[in-house]
Amino acid sequence: MRYELIREIYNKCSGNQMRDVFISNPDTDDPEMFVRDMLKGKEVQIEREDLPDGTVVINAVVAGLEQRFTFSPD
Repeated sequence: MRYELIREIYNKCSGNQMRDVFISNPDTDDPEMFVRDMLKGKEVQIEREDLPDGTVVINAVVAGLEQRFTFSPD
């Protein structure tokens, strides 16, 4: 399945409220495995939320850094 992926990396600097945002269009049958492969080799905590419209939101904490991956059906 093809998704629009929005990856947000939250900035921990106290003076910077912005976050890094990356957009791509991956093909995957398993968004959670896609994220795990992307972050392979790192200690990761993942929470997954499946929304009624088919969107999959994955919140990940990698080495204390919070990231959100939003997979929307393309």
